[in-house]
Amino acid sequence: IEVTSMRHDDDPARREAKVRRLNRIAGQVAGLARMVAEDRYCIDILTQVQAVKAALARAEAEILRDHAALCVREAIGAGDAQATQTKLDELVGLFD
Repeated sequence: IEVTSMRHDDDPARREAKVRRLNRIAGQVAGLARMVAEDRYCIDILTQVQAVKAALARAEAEILRDHAALCVREAIGAGDAQATQTKLDELVGLFD
């Protein structure tokens, strides 16, 4: 996966770390597909599914933390009530 410009994240090291994390998860998912194709034991597959879900939850939390720290804070700091509301609505919409 190629890293492209993300206007809200000025820290290239953090961005690269997120990409590496997501690439590892993609590798885990590919491994799951191989396990299913090889007719591996169901509990082994389910154990790996749980590991992927946990890894995705950590990635989600990191991206959410960055969104709150960068995007939402920027909208609040600009004093733009509409932009702030939009950012908050985006967050709430994810969990509906």
